[in-house]
Amino acid sequence: MGGSAQVKDPVSGDAVYIVQPKAGQYCGFSSICTHAGCAVAAPKDGQMYCPCHGSKFDAATGAVITGPATKPLPKYTVTKDGDQLHLGAVQS
Repeated sequence: MGGSAQVKDPVSGDAVYIVQPKAGQYCGFSSICTHAGCAVAAPKDGQMYCPCHGSKFDAATGAVITGPATKPLPKYTVTKDGDQLHLGAVQS
């Protein structure tokens, strides 16, 4: 997996992590834990960790690895235009 970058959601102002699960594939995940609204740490070793209650999320899919969170992190569409990445809307 490639690295990650942190940007802000232009609507909510919340931090969003843009990740590259595979070469040329990009997606974004909210940095707000779905359990209690704490900020999750930047992706590391393929996971995003919430320091408040210990939830872990898959950095490639946003899926819950370890609770207490039960919902995945909200996922954003990310498109590439030349050498720039553009953050899209939250996917429902």
